[in-house]
Amino acid sequence: MNPELVLWHVLLALAAVVAAGQLLGRLFRLLGQPPVIGEVFAGILLGPSLLGHVWPEGYVYLLPPAITPSLHVIAQLGVILYMFAIGLELNTDSLRRIGTSALAISLAGIIVPFTLGVLLAIGLHSSQASGVPVVVFALFLGVAMSITAFPVLARILTDRGLTRTPLGMLALACAAADDATAWCLLALVTGVAKAQWDDALAIFGWTAAYVLVMFFVARPAIGRWLAASGEKSITTGQVGTAMFALLLSALATEWIGIHALFGAFLLGALIPHDSPLAEQLGKHIENVVVVLLLPAFFAFTGMRTEIGLVSGWSDWLLCGLIILVATAGKFGGAMFAARLTGQTWRDSAALGVLMNTRGLMELIVLNVGLDLGIISPRLFAMLVVMALVTTIATTPVLQWIRGSEVAAEVSAA
Repeated sequence: MNPELVLWHVLLALAAVVAAGQLLGRLFRLLGQPPVIGEVFAGILLGPSLLGHVWPEGYVYLLPPAITPSLHVIAQLGVILYMFAIGLELNTDSLRRIGTSALAISLAGIIVPFTLGVLLAIGLHSSQASGVPVVVFALFLGVAMSITAFPVLARILTDRGLTRTPLGMLALACAAADDATAWCLLALVTGVAKAQWDDALAIFGWTAAYVLVMFFVARPAIGRWLAASGEKSITTGQVGTAMFALLLSALATEWIGIHALFGAFLLGALIPHDSPLAEQLGKHIENVVVVLLLPAFFAFTGMRTEIGLVSGWSDWLLCGLIILVATAGKFGGAMFAARLTGQTWRDSAALGVLMNTRGLMELIVLNVGLDLGIISPRLFAMLVVMALVTTIATTPVLQWIRGSEVAAEVSAA
C-alpha cells in the first residue's frame, strides 16, 4: 500500500473511532458509566470482534493490516502523552503525607491481588504461556491484577459528588499510591522480560540511576526553573522546554529497556501539580490526547482484541475465574484492610469497589504484555474482558452499597 493510501486509511480509522467513541461515550454516560468505557467499546466493536465478524470487507477496508504500524506509533504517542498528563495531576505531596489508614489499604490493595495473580499464573502457565519464563508470566499477571485506574476512579467520584468526602479523598490517596507502586512493578517486569537474566541486573542498575538523577537532579532543576519564570500563565517557550524534557525522559527509559511511558509518567510526576505549567499544560494535552490520540490506542487495542478467540465453555470459565480472582484480590484486599483500620463495613466495601476499577490503565498494561509476548492474544482478550467488567461494575455496585448515604454525603461536603 502506497503512503498516500496508508494516510487515507489511518485518517479514516481515526475519524471512525473518534465518532464511535464520542457516541458510545455519551450513551454510557447516560447509563451512569464513565465515558471512557464507551470509547474502549468503540475500539473493540470496530475490530475483528464485531465489525470483522459481521462485515469482513468493511473491517478490512477500515482497518487494513498495512496501517497497523502507523496506528501503533500514534497509539504509543497517545499513551506517552497521556501518562505524562496523569503524572502532572499526581499530588506527590499527598503521597508523602499519606496516613496510616491509607497506607495500609494501599499496600493491601497491591499485595493481595498481586499474590493471587502470581498463584493464578503458576496454575495457568503450562496451558497459556508455556513458552514464557514462569517468573516473567507470574510477575506480569500479578501486576495486571493490581492495577487501579486512577483517572477513571477520579471521574467516577466527581460524577457521584464524592471527591471532597472522607471516602473520596481516602480512595484517591490509595489509588494514587497503588498506581505509583504498580507502575514501578511493571517497570521491573518489563526489564526482566526484555533481557536475559544476566542483563537484567544492568537494566535495574540503569533504572536506579535514572530514578536518582530524576529525583535529585531533574526535580530541583525543575523547581528552580519554574520559580525563576514566575509566570502565572505558561509561555510557548515553557511548553517547548517541557516537551523536549518529556521526549528525553521517554527516550531514556526506552533505551534502558523499561518502556517510554515510564519516563513520561515520572517526569510529569516531578513537576509540581499546583504550578501553572502543570495545571494549564495538563489540560491542553489531555484535551487533545483524549479526543484524538487515545482513540488510536482504542482502535489498535480493538484490532488486537479478538473475543472470538475465547470460545467454548472452558475458555469462558477461565475468563470468569480471572474476573473472580481480580475482584477478590482488589476488592477483598482493600475492603478488609479498610475495615481493620477502623472504617465501617459499608465504607470499607465502597472503597473496595472503587479500588477494583481498572479501565484504561489496565489496557495500557495489557498492551505492554502483548507487545513483549508475555501473554497470548487469547489471554489478552480475556484480560480485556476482565478490565471492562470490573470497571462497568463500579458505579452500579457503589450505588447499591452506598444507597441513600450518597445524597447526605454530597450535601455535607
